[in-house]
Amino acid sequence: MLKETILTCLKNKDMETLKALLATAEDMEIMHALISLSSKEQVIVFRLLLKDSALRIFEYLDTDLQQNLLRSFTDETVIEFVNELAPDDRVKLLDELPALVAKKLINSLSVDEREVTNVLMGYEPETAGRIMTTEYISLQKSMTARQALEKVRRQAKDKETIYTLFVTDNTKKLEGTLTLQGLLTADDGSRVEDIMSKKPISVSTDTDQEEVARTVQELDLMAISVVDKEDRMVGIVTFDDVMDILEDEATEDIYDHAGLADVTDSETSRSEVLVRGSLWKIWKVRLPVLLITLGVGLVSGLVISGFEQTLESIAVVAIFIPVIMGMGGNVGTQSATIFVRGVVLGHINTGNFLRHFIKEIGVGFSMSVVIGTTLGLIAVVWQGIPMLGMAVAIALFASVTVASMLGFLVPFVLIKLNLDQAAGSAPIVTSVKDVVALVIYFTSVSVFLGNMG
Repeated sequence: MLKETILTCLKNKDMETLKALLATAEDMEIMHALISLSSKEQVIVFRLLLKDSALRIFEYLDTDLQQNLLRSFTDETVIEFVNELAPDDRVKLLDELPALVAKKLINSLSVDEREVTNVLMGYEPETAGRIMTTEYISLQKSMTARQALEKVRRQAKDKETIYTLFVTDNTKKLEGTLTLQGLLTADDGSRVEDIMSKKPISVSTDTDQEEVARTVQELDLMAISVVDKEDRMVGIVTFDDVMDILEDEATEDIYDHAGLADVTDSETSRSEVLVRGSLWKIWKVRLPVLLITLGVGLVSGLVISGFEQTLESIAVVAIFIPVIMGMGGNVGTQSATIFVRGVVLGHINTGNFLRHFIKEIGVGFSMSVVIGTTLGLIAVVWQGIPMLGMAVAIALFASVTVASMLGFLVPFVLIKLNLDQAAGSAPIVTSVKDVVALVIYFTSVSVFLGNMG
């Protein structure tokens, strides 16, 4: 694989071989390898790319990685690089940069690129005007197919797409569209007017970006034209931009439908605090949950002390405490992971939570029967005490079932209360499950083995 070869070259400091390898590799192959490398390795590899390849790959990267790469450049290189980005990709990047940095970069652009960028940034966020590119090929209907094709050849390198061509009049009014395939298969003398589609589909600059994306997706378009209030064509939105929009909007919709509209922002800000925040800020997020679970842990200790006589008279009971508590923790972690993944992917939301919750309890109970029966039989064979096997099995039934229930319920409640489920779910699930498991275990031991003490 390309990644392994890259790592070998980096380890051996063989930059010449690596540069030659990158020059012949496919863009998408390089991109997939690049995102899996460390930050330092990414910078080295990116600097070895050919300029055109670097630009193409850069536009496909997420903004965090883009910013990391830009920070490794000199000011002059950054300015040159941003100047050569497609206008829509440039605006997307500038939106993510600090205001002062974005302003500095805009002022450093060439006059033409600065004008285009300012025009795009003048539209409302998340509209067609904000995400469109002005790099498209415009034809006139009076052209012959040969003339049109010559124009495509001249401008192809500098345009976002050449697969969909747009026909406008002298005032930029949109009159039709034409595919590159249609142009290539037409007779040289044919007029564009005769081979174009005379019912062009367009959106306005203030159309919501999600509506634009849905239109492109439903009509299977490579690009869609964007017109202003006077119906003059001002840009296009291409299929690759649509895919990014659909992915972003789907994530937002997942949380909206789950009744967790603000969870993305809150989880991101908490992650920032937990990774980069001061000690005091980290304490504020993590310590309250741990103090609560410390209290619950003391309750577990009280439960054990309450059955001290049982432990003294039947010492073998203590052997199975770790496995009962541990198995419940494993199941609770599984359930919590399944819940969070289900929410993120949109499989679980407010409307169907109860159905999935009940199903998870059923799954937990069915697994507890298998696991509990297995451990109960092991206890009987190992210790030769049938009633101990019964007590162990019942305790494990309860522990696993309760853990599966809490694995769904606790993170859901924490998210609904706008609390940090990442820091709170596991400790709370584990602590509550431990208390329940111990109470049931010692109660079962007292019932089934009381006479032995």
